[in-house]
Amino acid sequence: MKKIITLTAFIITLMACNNNKDSNADAPIINATPPPIVMNYTVAKIYPHDTTSFTEGLFLFDGFLYESTGMNGESKLLKVTLETGKAVQKIKLDKKYFGEGISMINNKIYQLTYQEHKVFVYDMNFKKIGEFEWPYEGWGMTTNGKQLIIDTGGSNLYFVNPETFKIERTLGVVNNNGYVDSINELEYVNGFIYANIWQSDYIIKINPTTGLVEARADLSDIFAKNTFSKTKKKDVLNGIAYDASKGSFYVTGKYWPTLFEVKLN
Repeated sequence: MKKIITLTAFIITLMACNNNKDSNADAPIINATPPPIVMNYTVAKIYPHDTTSFTEGLFLFDGFLYESTGMNGESKLLKVTLETGKAVQKIKLDKKYFGEGISMINNKIYQLTYQEHKVFVYDMNFKKIGEFEWPYEGWGMTTNGKQLIIDTGGSNLYFVNPETFKIERTLGVVNNNGYVDSINELEYVNGFIYANIWQSDYIIKINPTTGLVEARADLSDIFAKNTFSKTKKKDVLNGIAYDASKGSFYVTGKYWPTLFEVKLN
């Protein structure tokens, strides 16, 4: 009798476990990754921008904007006066090269090319002083002060030694829906990486340790809010520079007639 009772108890326990297992299987899976918070923006000032510039890279240094432009036969490296939008210094790339992202570290300017696998290095007077090979497509570039940070239009960021151009670390960028594709122009600000998303008017804020997108701003209405219309020859938002003295971002786009000084919060 004791054996029968024990066996019955075992069967009941087993059925209960199976029922619990089935219940757990039906329970919803909760995504623990939070969605990006919304960054709002306000426009502090508007500056002119050269509508012939297919903007690929942008940074601010010593009061001047440095800009890289794309398209074969039109690619340039420019030093631009902020107030006028006019170039005070420029160098044109050979027509076989399509200029891409730029950054500056150790008083050297680095300029990516799109599919030519070349990276050009200049001194601050735009004299070419070297070049490197890059195995992927070149898209955006910035620096954390020690390394160059490069993307290739996908979801990865590559942390690169500026002296050897060797990849030291690869970071995948993710949000609550998974990997984030089409990362383009980059700017490193106060310990975070800000990035344009190609073919959109979004700017995302990336944690460079985890790769998590912590915030996102939507600038799709920036022209409408400021009573401007884009030119007929236009393309998407692309170009982020930062002015630490003002806490301001400068944003523009490919062939845009304006450069906006914005506050993100």
